[in-house]
Amino acid sequence: MAIITIIKVIEGPTITSTDPASIQCREHQLICIDSEGYIERVVDESDADFSMVKQQAADNDTLIQLKPDEYLLPGFIDLHVHAPQWPNAGVALDRPLNEWLNTYTFPLEAKYQDTAFAKRVYDDLVTELIGNGTTTALYFGTTHNPANLELAMACITHHQRGFIGKVAMDNPDQTPEYYRDASAQSAVADTESFIQQLTELNQTADIKQTPVITPRFVPSCTPESLKGLGELAKKYDLPVQSHCSESDWENGYALEHYHMRDAEVLDQYGLLTDKSVMAHGTLLNQSDLDTFKDRGVAIAHCPISNVYFGNAVLPVSKLLHQDVKVGLGTDLSGGYSPSLYQNIRQAVISSRMLHDGVNAELSPEERGTDNQPISAKNGFYLATVGGAKSLHLKTGQIKAGYLADLQVVKSPLRAFEDENMETVFEKIMYHASKSDIKRVYVQGTQAK
Repeated sequence: MAIITIIKVIEGPTITSTDPASIQCREHQLICIDSEGYIERVVDESDADFSMVKQQAADNDTLIQLKPDEYLLPGFIDLHVHAPQWPNAGVALDRPLNEWLNTYTFPLEAKYQDTAFAKRVYDDLVTELIGNGTTTALYFGTTHNPANLELAMACITHHQRGFIGKVAMDNPDQTPEYYRDASAQSAVADTESFIQQLTELNQTADIKQTPVITPRFVPSCTPESLKGLGELAKKYDLPVQSHCSESDWENGYALEHYHMRDAEVLDQYGLLTDKSVMAHGTLLNQSDLDTFKDRGVAIAHCPISNVYFGNAVLPVSKLLHQDVKVGLGTDLSGGYSPSLYQNIRQAVISSRMLHDGVNAELSPEERGTDNQPISAKNGFYLATVGGAKSLHLKTGQIKAGYLADLQVVKSPLRAFEDENMETVFEKIMYHASKSDIKRVYVQGTQAK
């Protein structure tokens, strides 16, 4: 049996999500992190051996004490990042989705044939995300495997846990000639090659990276590539990511070409599993949600991006009530901000607008929907526990036996009187920015 060694003990106040609507705040705790990067024990000030554990850590020079205005939170999990789109964050968000893809996005992604360019961008992106408290990210790469490996190496170098997909897109009717897989066969073969290359890269990596089966979305793939990718997901028991019911255009494409909804198309090809994460979902109907729940599919809620391209608001409270897995995503660059704090705020705002309604020409009785607005606590859950459950990770909470993925956050506003920790939590959720995130740990290793 391996001997457990405590390599660091973090002392300070902690805030963690316990369920979709609740948080746990503790004024003074010791978080004991072992040599494998897990939280071995959480010692509360009320525990009999608190002073002894603290003194042992101090004697071993493994005690890290937070400053009086700093708080320990779980690291965030971003369920939807288009890594190559980082240089375009905030560009052309006023254009329709299909125009935005063809005029701005595909030309940019095609540039990643240049691995030197990929290395520069991905090094900057991973650093930025970690700086914003994101300890795990689910990434779309490009069609280029050398560039996708550069993304994996950036994650390894900067100690971020990455889930990375080689994008498959082979439909000549919906993808440009200069940027597409040559055939369904090559899309599937290159995906399998990436799986093997990343597995090899992981042999010497402290933070393991996970390959992800990644059909871009139904319009960009042929039935042959969707079928082959579904078979790969089953063969290697890997996660799957794609977009589903994101917009009127995307939703309508499946109905026109397959005479079924895009969720049904993806399910038909074995791409909806308990390891699948589908982005956006603003136009999912109840039948789709029933399928998602039955299959264990998670939804990556991208509230900022959905304002621009979603054509509707995702009813998060409905999903939580129905026990459909849901987490949070930035959707760079469809979402302009790399901060999940910003996306928590927008998730709350959008849910309130969905509930209250936005058309002043309607009477109050007609305006709005029955979908209840969500709170900052709900949003915090999505960014931590929801993401962890979506990726089958034992993280997202400050709890013994969980991975030590953590962020140290300075209270962003001055306190003019004594404040309870729930008040501090709300101020952090609504005001924290990158400058307030002082340290980040991934699997016990300091990444920032």
